[in-house]
Parts: sequence; structure tokens; C-alpha cells
Amino acid sequence: VGKSTLFNRLVGKREAIVDDSSGVTRDRHYGTCEWNGESFTVVDTGGFVEGSSDIYESAIRDQVKIAISEAAVILFMVDVTEGIHPLDEEVAKVLRKCKKPILLAVNKVDNNERLLSEGVFYKFGLGDVFSISSASGSGTGELLDKAVEYIKEEIDIEDHSELPKIAIVGKPQGGKSR
Repeated sequence: VGKSTLFNRLVGKREAIVDDSSGVTRDRHYGTCEWNGESFTVVDTGGFVEGSSDIYESAIRDQVKIAISEAAVILFMVDVTEGIHPLDEEVAKVLRKCKKPILLAVNKVDNNERLLSEGVFYKFGLGDVFSISSASGSGTGELLDKAVEYIKEEIDIEDHSELPKIAIVGKPQGGKSR
């Protein structure tokens, strides 16, 4: 869905491997993002597949859950070109239980027709929805502005000795199991 592409854009370098096939990202990948004078850690995760007995998908699922537990804010990425995929529904169910701010990033919105298609994702009821293109960067500024608001709120509440973290989660590219 473009999680690694967004990660690379946010950290300003090509640190995560980007590929059209699913399952390339398997472990958590950390980088630092600077936005409007604020620094925070961004965590790229593999694609989340709930309930799979595949050993790799099970290990990736564990890594995603760790990233979610560490994060101050969750960026849930979906692909506007695919609409709502059953795996998106599974991820949304998991995220509803985490009690953390969730920003829904509808990716690949790079024309007006796709912008009109993003409305179906409000169905998740997860809060703020942001139309972005991780490839071109369109819409990422508004997404980061909101993420930083949540990070500042958390910093005010708790004393952190390390940078706050944002986890980028979603289903695998194309939603296919291996």
C-alpha cells in the first residue's frame, strides 16, 4: 500500500526497500523525521495479516504489534485504488483496540477521481482521514501537522527520554498472503 515509500519520504532518504511485491518489509525499520522543528521516530512495519498461520506473516504480525505498542501515533495506510480490502478491515479492528491516536492515510490519491474515492474509508470510524500520495508527497504535510499535534499532547502528559514514535501500519501490498 506504500508504507515503505511513505517511510522513505518522511525520513528523507531511501532507507526502506520499496518493491511492487508484498512481503518485502518483514521487520520494524526505524528512522528520524524532522517536521516544522519537531523530531520524532518513524517506524515502518511489514504488512499486517491477522490470523494467518504462515510463519513469516505471524512473525511480521508480532513486529507490527510491538511497533503499535511503542508508538505515540499510528498511521494506518490504505490504498485508494483497491478500495476497502478485507485485510484493511482486520487491521482496523486491531487498531480500534489500541487506544492511541490513529491517522488514516489514504494513499495513491494523485488525481481528482481518486480523491472522490477516498470517502469509503470513513467507514472505519477511526477519526481523521488524509488523502496522500507517498510517491509524490502530496498531502503528507497535513498528515504530519496532525501527527505532531498528537505527539506534543503526549509529550505534555508524559516525560519522554527518547523521541516519540509514529508507526506506519497496513496490509501487505495487494493484500495477498504468501
